[in-house]
Amino acid sequence: MSRFFVSIVVWLLITVWGAPVWAHHEEQHRPPGLLAAVAFEQRLNEPMPLHLAFRDEAGNAVQLGDYLGQKPVILTLNYYECPMLCPLMLEGLLRSLRALSFMIGEQFDVVTVSIDPGETAALAATTKARYIRDYGRPKAAAGWHFLTGDEASIQRLTQAVGFRYAYDAGKNQYAHAAGIMVLTPQGRISRYFYGIEFSPRDLRLALVEAAANTIGSPVDQLLLFCYQYDPATGRYSLVVRRALQLAGLATVFSLAGFMVVMFCREHPHRSRAEARR
Repeated sequence: MSRFFVSIVVWLLITVWGAPVWAHHEEQHRPPGLLAAVAFEQRLNEPMPLHLAFRDEAGNAVQLGDYLGQKPVILTLNYYECPMLCPLMLEGLLRSLRALSFMIGEQFDVVTVSIDPGETAALAATTKARYIRDYGRPKAAAGWHFLTGDEASIQRLTQAVGFRYAYDAGKNQYAHAAGIMVLTPQGRISRYFYGIEFSPRDLRLALVEAAANTIGSPVDQLLLFCYQYDPATGRYSLVVRRALQLAGLATVFSLAGFMVVMFCREHPHRSRAEARR
């Protein structure tokens, strides 16, 4: 019951404030200065260090750049033995991904990197199996990658994306923020989303933008005309001026179509009357 209550409290904190949240929750036991070390700073349009070395869930040596070049990528930074925040965030992401018509491994990929250098490929494989099963689309296994790495690679990656965290030796846990990033196929940071719940609409628009409109539909283009990403909130917000412009344009076309229909209905009657005369 207490674990459930803590989950609800964490969810409310993230939902209301949308700010970085601690990975553990005993305020009185936090070492001084640890909270100040946790942040999520945006590095929009910055290039990723594609040469960084990691290991995939099978234990194979890989580089971050191996997962870029063809599709946009959702990047998450977690650790697999996190007792609370990481599972909440990954489950929130999973719910949003299930609501998308885009599929992992087809229109986009997901890369999850552990921030704990002590975690193993076997642990990554176990975590992957659970989320692929819950996603419900087995082919996604080729598109959702769970990586581990050494301290140097992890530090270089987290610095590049502005993800600052801290290790609490007393609790053997990491204090870290909650959120995800969307990367372009060329390896640049396109969008940030904070918290543990992510709007499927926002995720879809971010993937369409990151892919430079090579995925998506004309409806997505209309939505992107009316909605704009706000870096301050990490969300897409309605641009009223553009929405009014689009509504006005739709009204003009509707009136023009109505006039054409009315003219076409009236024109045959005039033609027959002139023929009789």
